[in-house]
Amino acid sequence: MAKKKSAPKATTALKKTVRTKRIVCLVSDEEDRIIEEYLKKYKIENKSSWMRETILAFIYRNLDEDYPTLFNEHEMRR
Repeated sequence: MAKKKSAPKATTALKKTVRTKRIVCLVSDEEDRIIEEYLKKYKIENKSSWMRETILAFIYRNLDEDYPTLFNEHEMRR
């Protein structure tokens, strides 16, 4: 009897990144309370993923705004 071919497994476009670097950040009691209230209000269950996405979004936005130019802003506005 012939073997059944199994359906191809779904693959995502993005590779799953293995995270091996740890970043530790200390916050005050008040800062922790603010973060916890925000997570609860917006029903965010994965705190580490949210922190990573929030930090990287901020960094990417700043890098995008601070891209190098041939002339400084004052010279370009003339």
